[in-house]
Amino acid sequence: MASDDRDNWESPLQFVLACVSYAVGLGNVWRFPYLCQMHGGGGFLIPYLVMLLLEGVPLFYLELAIGQKMRLGSIGAWTAISPYLGGLGLASVVTSMYLCLYYNIINAWSFWYLFHSFQSVLPWAACPVNSNRTGPIEECEKATSTQYFFYRETLNISPSIEKSGGIHTGQALCFLLAWVITYLFIIRGVKSTGKVVYFTATFPYVVLLIYLIRGMTLHGALNGVKYMFTPKMEELANPTTWINAATQIFFSLGLGFGSLIAFASYNQYHNNFERQAIIVSLINSGTSIFASIVTFAVYGFKATINYENCLDRTRILLLNSFNLAEDSIILNNVFEMIEKLNTTFPEQFAELSNKLEDCNLENELSTSQTHHLNLGISILRLLWITQAVEGTGLAFIVYSEAIKNMPLSQLWSVLYFFMLLMLGMGSMLGNITAITTPLRDFRFLSHVSNEALNGFVCVLCLLLGLGFTTRSGNYWFTMFNDYGATFSLLLIVLFEVITVSYIYGIKRFEKDIEDMLGHRPNWFWKIMWGGISPLLLIGLFLFYVINYIQGGTPTYQAWNKDLGKSEQTEYPLFGQAFIGLLLVSSVSCIPLTALYIFCQRRKHAQRQKQQRTVNTVAA
Repeated sequence: MASDDRDNWESPLQFVLACVSYAVGLGNVWRFPYLCQMHGGGGFLIPYLVMLLLEGVPLFYLELAIGQKMRLGSIGAWTAISPYLGGLGLASVVTSMYLCLYYNIINAWSFWYLFHSFQSVLPWAACPVNSNRTGPIEECEKATSTQYFFYRETLNISPSIEKSGGIHTGQALCFLLAWVITYLFIIRGVKSTGKVVYFTATFPYVVLLIYLIRGMTLHGALNGVKYMFTPKMEELANPTTWINAATQIFFSLGLGFGSLIAFASYNQYHNNFERQAIIVSLINSGTSIFASIVTFAVYGFKATINYENCLDRTRILLLNSFNLAEDSIILNNVFEMIEKLNTTFPEQFAELSNKLEDCNLENELSTSQTHHLNLGISILRLLWITQAVEGTGLAFIVYSEAIKNMPLSQLWSVLYFFMLLMLGMGSMLGNITAITTPLRDFRFLSHVSNEALNGFVCVLCLLLGLGFTTRSGNYWFTMFNDYGATFSLLLIVLFEVITVSYIYGIKRFEKDIEDMLGHRPNWFWKIMWGGISPLLLIGLFLFYVINYIQGGTPTYQAWNKDLGKSEQTEYPLFGQAFIGLLLVSSVSCIPLTALYIFCQRRKHAQRQKQQRTVNTVAA
């Protein structure tokens, strides 16, 4: 490993902003609102905050401490603790590599939507006309205009993963642009990143604040916010609620990728990382709640519109069926008139029972939409009708649906998709740093310039990631997102905390922290590292393994253009084989590296023994 002086952040603020820019990402806008909605709004906040205290902050603290103490990237830091543990850092690098390959395609989608927002009429506002100019395109008519724009115009998606098709030229250009911007952001390492994060970490909050002000003025927005903060306390007895809370905390903080270790390695030795770990963790969780308020305001708007449309259809049905005056039924008295007409004209009303819709605002809020769609993207999974909405669908379908109904929709569209772009780019800074920092620590690469090394990594990821711009690219995106990191990250962080607690030793770790901060960590941190956090990680890992086994053959959601919706489809054999490769490739670095070091040391010991024997004979 190189021993040259490292670059440093210009100020502690840069480091905090870099961590915030990395940790606060698309999951704060997508995943957290979905979980709140699925688990009864405010009832989810309680387990979420508990898991933040027991799992999130302690593990975040641990990674920052390791990076700042060792002043090395993930591979060098764990090798410094024990050469047998170098594979732990290598596993982090491989996992970060997988993430970099597909993460920028989301930024490419953001660029695509951003560029298409500069039109007099948003292209997803209405279905395009068919070639005969006799009506809308059939696929769009069976789905919705926003779904059609996402699946057909943005992705030009194939019917299955087995039919790859060619590269989508527009997406490939946007993907190239995303990587060019990423390279410019990291071109000189932390010297560039430290300046960029002032914008990438703060601009999303400006947009969220603007959206909050606008969202709260939408008709029915308060209905959504009330739903969010009205807890269903029975959810606390549901184990899935606690598992999802722990999972959300774990993944939203970006643990296990090596990014936090890399960022902390550029700190001054006596930097107060303890306070920064608490601050960043609280900012990350606060952002999730803040973004959820904005999201639920839009939920409330859409649900209220759907609810009132339902009431209006019921009102018209009653007016026509009973020949009533136009002003005799208004939206506010629909239910009262239903009860009255049912009592007065029971036989005639019975004939309408199959035509009457069940208009319920609570149901609209819990389902959020009325279109039939089922799009799965792992943690980013979009479910309509029976479940809430999350993932790519929420960002690129539901929000575009809401935006098109706003006055000055082009302005709101530009702001929203530029915010998504900044969130994605901010996370990419950490993802790339997790790869380049460990590479730079190797002595034979230490003399390579930042521009050349960072450029090589970006070009490599660009070329390997072009497959995600093909017509079947979204299915591969789903596969990588489902299986590329989940299992490996849980194991990596579990090994990290066990290594620090029981191999490196808590007492030794305490002394290191005292050397850096001037005081030892209190009893809370030691209890978390030594017992609570590892047990939670083991529980999460077992849950995912059992879930995976019980799930049977892995499936994905294939878009059916004839039906205008997604259908659950099993992965073909080559897909299942690739999933197996993703699952074991990163984690296998840990035992394979340990085995390699063991063999090398054994060979070295044998050579020394032979040399001593030769010397003895010669003497």
